[in-house]
Amino acid sequence: MSRKIAVTGIGMFSAIGNDVHSHLESLMQGKSGISQLENFKTKYAGKIPVGEIKISSQSLYQQLDLNTPGITRTTLLALKAFKEAIASAGLSNALISSPDTAIINANTVGGMCLTDEMYADSKPGTPASAYLASYSFAATAVFLQEYYRAKGIINTINTACSSSANSIMYAARLMKAGKINRAIAGGSDSLAKFTVNGFNALRILSANPCRPFDVNRSGLNLGEGAAYLALEWEDDAKGKKIYGYLAGFGNANDSFHASSLSPEGYGPQLSMQTALEHSGLSSNQIDYINAHGTATENNDLVESIAMKKIFGKVPSFNSTKCLTGHTLGAAGALEACVSLLSLQEQKIFPATGFSKPISETNLVPVTRLTEMRLNHVMSNSFGFGGNCSSLIFSKP
Repeated sequence: MSRKIAVTGIGMFSAIGNDVHSHLESLMQGKSGISQLENFKTKYAGKIPVGEIKISSQSLYQQLDLNTPGITRTTLLALKAFKEAIASAGLSNALISSPDTAIINANTVGGMCLTDEMYADSKPGTPASAYLASYSFAATAVFLQEYYRAKGIINTINTACSSSANSIMYAARLMKAGKINRAIAGGSDSLAKFTVNGFNALRILSANPCRPFDVNRSGLNLGEGAAYLALEWEDDAKGKKIYGYLAGFGNANDSFHASSLSPEGYGPQLSMQTALEHSGLSSNQIDYINAHGTATENNDLVESIAMKKIFGKVPSFNSTKCLTGHTLGAAGALEACVSLLSLQEQKIFPATGFSKPISETNLVPVTRLTEMRLNHVMSNSFGFGGNCSSLIFSKP
């Protein structure tokens, strides 16, 4: 019998909560964190709603008791959620630094959240700022490695919006391959001019709070946040609270377009099918799907088509991006944590903004707090370039 991978700790930080407890309260109420930009200057402030954490980077420095200069907001968010995850798992600093513990981080923007500083540092003859070593995608993972004096495998995953789902998947594969005994996996991303301007150029940002799976959806709301999961073998987690088991995972790429999924939903279909096959579960055993659900025209239609192909009668589903915004590299881990909280509470949390289904598929997401028996849940994360990942978590 194969060993089970248990989730023994989670940490969450987003526009709807500073920790797991506050996230649960917001989720139960269907409380949205979508608001207007406040933490940096941009001409789009007041025009494009976002899921912003209303704590300044300077305040986070103080809360985290840091005095090292040159730490980006992306890393500050990461450290806060990372600390909560390892604390809830009861992992000591000695265990975190052990060679058989991996730290797998994910992001999309990384240190490029400091767009203005990076631009200034690129000018010849300009004195280097304190952030010069912090612009890379790997900067957060390097910081966590140095902060905890980690000696195990350290890696950074960047596959756009599926990044932190893939960090969890990669960590599990390392465990199953016998390379490590435990891992802390997840991701972090902060709001920045880089992403606001970039997504606006694609014309997929909504001027209103987003409406996943609604026929009148008009685009996504960007968000920021961080989330991490502590993964351990079940037999090493005796006496600990287990949030759930990572029962299956799948990754696929439909290679259709740089920023769109194929109309047939090949990538999402294959990622969900692979996750089911890996878990040994049949499609009718999945009780709830936390969908990728970005509220863009392409994603929601394609994901709906793929779900119908896999499940026939689609189980209860919704997207919680209407509450947190799309947190990019953190989204997969954040929504994995939401899925685990659903298992823990035996509830599906309400999604907001929906009124009328997409005519081609006629699927209706869960919009009310719903108590039901949940044994197995799926969390979908689909990224630019067609990188599609699905995770399945099972009740302890």
